[in-house]
Amino acid sequence: MAWLKTKKEIDLLREGGKLHARILEDLKNMAKPGMSTKDLNDYAEQEIRKAGDKPSFLNYQPYGADRPYPASLCVSVNDEIVHGIPSKKRILKEGDIVTCDLGVTHNGLITDAAITFPVGKISKEVETLLKVTEESLMAGIKAARAGNHVGDIGAAVFACSIPYGYGVVRDLGGHGVGHQVHEDPHIPNFGRPGSRELLEPGMVLAIEPMFTLGTHKVKLLKDGYTFSTADHSLSAHFEHTIAITKGDPIILTVK
Repeated sequence: MAWLKTKKEIDLLREGGKLHARILEDLKNMAKPGMSTKDLNDYAEQEIRKAGDKPSFLNYQPYGADRPYPASLCVSVNDEIVHGIPSKKRILKEGDIVTCDLGVTHNGLITDAAITFPVGKISKEVETLLKVTEESLMAGIKAARAGNHVGDIGAAVFACSIPYGYGVVRDLGGHGVGHQVHEDPHIPNFGRPGSRELLEPGMVLAIEPMFTLGTHKVKLLKDGYTFSTADHSLSAHFEHTIAITKGDPIILTVK
């Protein structure tokens, strides 16, 4: 499996990343009480296909899953951390927090990104959870420099959680991406500086912190895909695809 991407491949990932970022922003802006999570999925798939691209997650079967993923978008609500399957029956309510996690395949190359956003008004406590989780993503990206290690990313992410006592999900994490949805290396959201794999120019990574208001422990729901917090506490998840360079990392999933 290729870890290092060429400049041309990174340029193509950047093209797909612009569409990716725009769709996630649209989903955040359109989500309202009374909508179903399938409404969000259908919009994302429509916009990807309109651009001539493909939804990366649709029919993708990750290691350990007993069936392919049946949708284009992962929509996880409140205590659901990741991989929630969209449904006509899952209706958004005022005060929900929603994570939309999307994969876009553009010219055969895959970007992966996610955001968590509120539906209507939420408490200050939950606002802070979302803000700090997003800040931890940016801290992890800042640490993703050639010559550093994967452990430096995890250490930077985890450090943001400490003042707030948030649970930092350990059983799930980031990963390499580009030719496949999941590539090496695995990127935990905790770690020791200087540990794990060396970061090199040309590596393309999906960094994705997941913080909770309670435990770091997770449980897999009966659908075989959705992970929720073990204690049903609220969770937030933010993700970007980035490229490692000789200088500052490049965020590929931005407009």
